Amino acid sequence: MDQRRDQLAHWAAAVIRQQTELNVAPQLDTVSGDASFRRYFRLNFCQGQDKRSWIAVDAPPDKEDNPRFVRIAQAWHQHDVAVPQVLARDFDQGFMLLEDFGDQLLWPALHVDDASDADIAAFYTQAIDQLLHIQQLPATDLPAYDQALLDQEMELFRDWLCQQQLGMTLSAGEHAMLDQVFVALRDRALAQPQVVVHRDFHSRNLMVTTDQHLGVIDFQDAVIGAASYDLVSLLRDCYVRWPDELIEPLAQDYWQKASEAGIVSADWPQFLQDFDWMGMQRHLKAAGIFARLNLRDGKTGYLADIPNTCRYLLDISGRYSEFAEFSEWLQQRFLPALAASPVITEVESAGAEA
Repeated sequence: MDQRRDQLAHWAAAVIRQQTELNVAPQLDTVSGDASFRRYFRLNFCQGQDKRSWIAVDAPPDKEDNPRFVRIAQAWHQHDVAVPQVLARDFDQGFMLLEDFGDQLLWPALHVDDASDADIAAFYTQAIDQLLHIQQLPATDLPAYDQALLDQEMELFRDWLCQQQLGMTLSAGEHAMLDQVFVALRDRALAQPQVVVHRDFHSRNLMVTTDQHLGVIDFQDAVIGAASYDLVSLLRDCYVRWPDELIEPLAQDYWQKASEAGIVSADWPQFLQDFDWMGMQRHLKAAGIFARLNLRDGKTGYLADIPNTCRYLLDISGRYSEFAEFSEWLQQRFLPALAASPVITEVESAGAEA
């Protein structure tokens, strides 16, 4: 028996009854879990033409910072960012009741058979407009995406993916080379304009509502960081890959709007380089996190996303002379080790077949 689920169901039904006078059955349908310890469930009410639903969240207070989640959600909602409204919360139990944005993530909406390039670009343009709202929020009460955090994230690639997941023994020269890459990427990130950063702004954290608008979820790890970070999360998504012919005009659209809003001041070539280098930092981090989710948390499904994430590293590093040694290392040392990993190749193949 799942005692927390049962307690959450009765708590949520009681809250809804108090707020709306509706007698909702304390029955939860699983929506999803995510890479954290949060679990999401739906409560449904249907009486004639009156159909409503709510999202109940189980977020154990010893594992999740629920006051932070609520604080950010309320602040962003008040500034016209399309995040779910927090309808109720119980910090002691670790329960929350949220507005329901529905079941449609952006990721599958981008992959329907009849989706045209224009349809895809329209969704991304909406996402960019939401991002601009986020980046113009007051930069208060959020931690800095500072040197320590950037370094810590990139180390996940070396530690969890290279050494633990792939069993690579790195030489002193390889460590030195990675150190140089990490410093260059970190310094470029810190030199950019610093704004509010969602930190996971991508196709699995954007919802398509019934009116085809986008809603933003999973924002509780927001920080103050580089202006290009969320854009690269969106356009060079770890979970989907688009051709440069689609991505570059969208990046330029963001740059024009952000320049007009005073968010960025760099010219286009400089901004594009910022975007590329920030993407390398993020993909190093993400690849390491996917390995950690597998090894530490038993979440094997994320292994299927490692190859795509690492192909971004190879693609972008090959465009810049500063990363020539790193690009060569990726081709000759790292990618063969990745391809030789039976666990990753099996999971990737299973994902492709699905």
